[in-house]
Amino acid sequence: MTTATGVTRTPQAPSNTAEAGPEAEAESSIPAPGAAPARAPGRGTAAVPSLPSLTGLRWMAALLVFGLHVRNFGYFGGTGARIATWGFGAGATGVSFFFILSGFVLMWSARPGDRVLGFWRRRVARIYPVHLVTAAIALLMGFTLAHQPKPTLHQGLANVLLAHSWWRPWWQTLDPVSWSLACEAFFYAVFPLLAFLLRRLGARGSAVLAAVSVVAVLVLAWADAHHLMSQPVTSFPAARLPEFVLGAAVARLVLLDRWRGPSLEGSLALAIIGYFLVPQVTAGYPTNACTLIGFTLLIPAAAVADIRGLPSLWRHRRLVRLGELSFAFYMIHLLVLRAGTNLLGRSPHFGVLTGLAATATAFAVALGLAWALYEGVESPGRRLLLRRRRSAKLSTPAAQEDPAAVRVG
Repeated sequence: MTTATGVTRTPQAPSNTAEAGPEAEAESSIPAPGAAPARAPGRGTAAVPSLPSLTGLRWMAALLVFGLHVRNFGYFGGTGARIATWGFGAGATGVSFFFILSGFVLMWSARPGDRVLGFWRRRVARIYPVHLVTAAIALLMGFTLAHQPKPTLHQGLANVLLAHSWWRPWWQTLDPVSWSLACEAFFYAVFPLLAFLLRRLGARGSAVLAAVSVVAVLVLAWADAHHLMSQPVTSFPAARLPEFVLGAAVARLVLLDRWRGPSLEGSLALAIIGYFLVPQVTAGYPTNACTLIGFTLLIPAAAVADIRGLPSLWRHRRLVRLGELSFAFYMIHLLVLRAGTNLLGRSPHFGVLTGLAATATAFAVALGLAWALYEGVESPGRRLLLRRRRSAKLSTPAAQEDPAAVRVG
């Protein structure tokens, strides 16, 4: 059993946390060799430690989604297809991991002094540069490549405004994976109110809210499996909110030193068991019920490992670097696979070796483009959009006197 330490930390320069979701930023730093373990912030402290293990885990979740889409595009036939289905047929649960992680890290880094408009501005700066570029690429593909969907004006506007997931026929407009960004945009809209509520509920109230969130996911899964709603709710933002709330409530428990959960190894085992239980339930939203508990335990376990300086594979430098690229990779990989249909055809059903070669090529292209997006769009775009605000903050006496001020996101 592991717990957060809850030791008060002396204020220092701000440490960025691993941010959530495929669209959330991994700004976590890796402690220098021999550095003292990070400590969980005590009540009233200004700084929180970085959580690089969450950044590494985020890459693995993105990889599950990639594997699922390779399977869906029919790169493998025969034995290869069966292996791909066994390993990645449940890959859509990676998005559920993103949603839980998003709530966790935003609550982890939130502070009472955060301004709502400032928070929303940082979120826009975080997701919109890559979102707009990948939407433009998808639009260009639609009008230049064969067999690519062409959105209507209304569909395109809904996608750009991240409102398309509220209307099921439009949920995969332009870059199909951007439906999850529409969900995240909704989460960001309600997060200031959620953070305000969690701060006043205390540990017991946060635990109750976490339990209610779990029950909400189970009820929605049951209702979706029995077709009790007018449409599937996998991409419906309000239906995915309980996962986000669950992550935030768990983060609050860790911050209050009231989290009690299994070790990182035990949590990972439970997450893997849940992942391979997915084929036993109805496809769609009900699959999230299988991995919900495992993912919810894994995230704080990884955070506590970083806080206490415990061993963690997930904060390896290469995994953390891949985690930093994971948002761009998530946003571009499906466009790469779509473009590939013009060369490989639809559902080519290759043999194992040829399928592996095609997969490796698609992966390399997607990763290379993700690096280009991160270095050429994501990072400079965020800096550009936040430059005026950061310059203003540095010029104020409060900013000069309190270098330990920590932002949400």
